[in-house]
Amino acid sequence: MAVEVGGRSASGNWERESRSRHVRERIVKVVLTACAYLSVLTTIGIVLVLIFETINFFREVPILDYLTGTRWAPNFADASFGVLPLVWGTLLTTLIAIAVAMPVGLLAAIFLSEYASTRLRRWFKPALEVLAGVPTVVYGYFALTFVTPLLQATLFPEINIYNSVATGLVMGGMIITTVASVSEDAIYAVPRSLREGAYALGATKREVATKIVVPAALSGIAASFVLGISRAVGETMIVAVAGGTIASLEANPLDPHQTMTAFIAQVAQGDTARGTVVYQTIFAVGMTLFVITLILNLISYWFVRRYRETYE
Repeated sequence: MAVEVGGRSASGNWERESRSRHVRERIVKVVLTACAYLSVLTTIGIVLVLIFETINFFREVPILDYLTGTRWAPNFADASFGVLPLVWGTLLTTLIAIAVAMPVGLLAAIFLSEYASTRLRRWFKPALEVLAGVPTVVYGYFALTFVTPLLQATLFPEINIYNSVATGLVMGGMIITTVASVSEDAIYAVPRSLREGAYALGATKREVATKIVVPAALSGIAASFVLGISRAVGETMIVAVAGGTIASLEANPLDPHQTMTAFIAQVAQGDTARGTVVYQTIFAVGMTLFVITLILNLISYWFVRRYRETYE
């Protein structure tokens, strides 16, 4: 016999509450599913736009000339669409950035995980991650107004006001946060038993960190490197502000070099008529950048799957 509570049976209240909870859960599930599909559809839409516009571009410009040409001058009367200078500019600044970010980020991760006290780690890691929230345009003007004059006054008097050295150094400082944070998470996840076993065999803290922990976390560390490289390749504002607008194959990093993202930002300012070949170069260069980052991510995925360590 049902128990009456305030004129209504307890079983009736329970059934109504159960139906209400079921409806709410269904609504939440539908909303989450819609968000998931929306993100996938957005990605598909972006890729399709890139593909269609890139096809239109290659109807006007031979793909072989685009991929092998050594002169990029789409706005000139004798236009040339060789993308190699843009690729070289992107590669040069990225190499300088990762030369800074990889060793510093990895050493910072090892320090936080293996050497820092719990109290120091509690405040130092969030302070390091705050750097990721600094707008990249701030980094760009920092490179232009501080780092370049500093290099000019100390090491390189002949450096151009727009150059790849300052751009790469500041970009490397920016992605240190990414490398250090992801690497530290991977190192910290290594089981404590591996460390204790090495200490029991007489290993020092340095030997444990470099010969036990880092190899065990290699897949996560490699993923942090690829993530940092991808961010450097796709960075826009730093290279647009401090890198220059000259697409060049010159190897001297003291001179200006235009990257793919900087060119896209330059053309996308609204001065180029829609439907022209110059306008379509945005999508061709964007597709090139997309393919490069996709290859980096596939390499990262393969490396993580190949060298991932699983612990019981």
